[in-house]
Amino acid sequence: MTVTIETVAETGSTNADLLARLRTCDQLAEGFWLRAERQTGGKGREGREWVSPAGNLYVSTLVELQDGDPSAHSLAFVAGLAVWRTLRDLLPENADIMLKWPNDVLVSGSKIAGILLERQGDFVVAGIGVNVAEAPGIPGRATTSIAAETSQVDSDADAVLDALAREFAVQVSKWRSQGLAATLSDWAEAAHPVGTPLSTTMPGGEAIQGTFDGLEKSGALRLRLPDGSTHAIHAGDVMLEAE
Repeated sequence: MTVTIETVAETGSTNADLLARLRTCDQLAEGFWLRAERQTGGKGREGREWVSPAGNLYVSTLVELQDGDPSAHSLAFVAGLAVWRTLRDLLPENADIMLKWPNDVLVSGSKIAGILLERQGDFVVAGIGVNVAEAPGIPGRATTSIAAETSQVDSDADAVLDALAREFAVQVSKWRSQGLAATLSDWAEAAHPVGTPLSTTMPGGEAIQGTFDGLEKSGALRLRLPDGSTHAIHAGDVMLEAE
């Protein structure tokens, strides 16, 4: 996969820009990355605002779906793994870095990155935000940054992107060649262990509590309820609960 990176000083949203380009341009290809030094309209899951101060990484890339690829939604695990592996190599060896279903990246329980996937035809746009220099506040959630975890105030978003683009290509290749099961196995090794107390808010607003019981073959989260039964979570906000 050939990697091409385009950087703009400011835009509303790199995801929105790539989606718009896909509707009007047939020259975009997998491996293209669009980075903004600052976003004015960044968003997270379910339309939440993604605060975008200068110095952090805001970037979107493309995956072109091919015959035989695993399901498009499973690219969430690919993107999460790529970010996790990139940060694992950049943070101190003793950093407690973990994936939370399906693709949040946490350090000692604090969010350091966010990922948003959106589909346009045969392309999936993967938007990735990494707190490099600063950790913007998120109501109800602890946040951190590479600078805070490494005590390096001059942490370099360009270097993070270079490493991330390489790792993302590796993870997409493995997803295609070895199948979803291999990706989910790698994800499980980097994620909260079986038995971790979780709570999830379903799209309709219903709250469910239980413990993590692994993943379905599709990547759905299996939640073990207090009565011993299990419930498959295909979408929803998942929070780690204190034991």
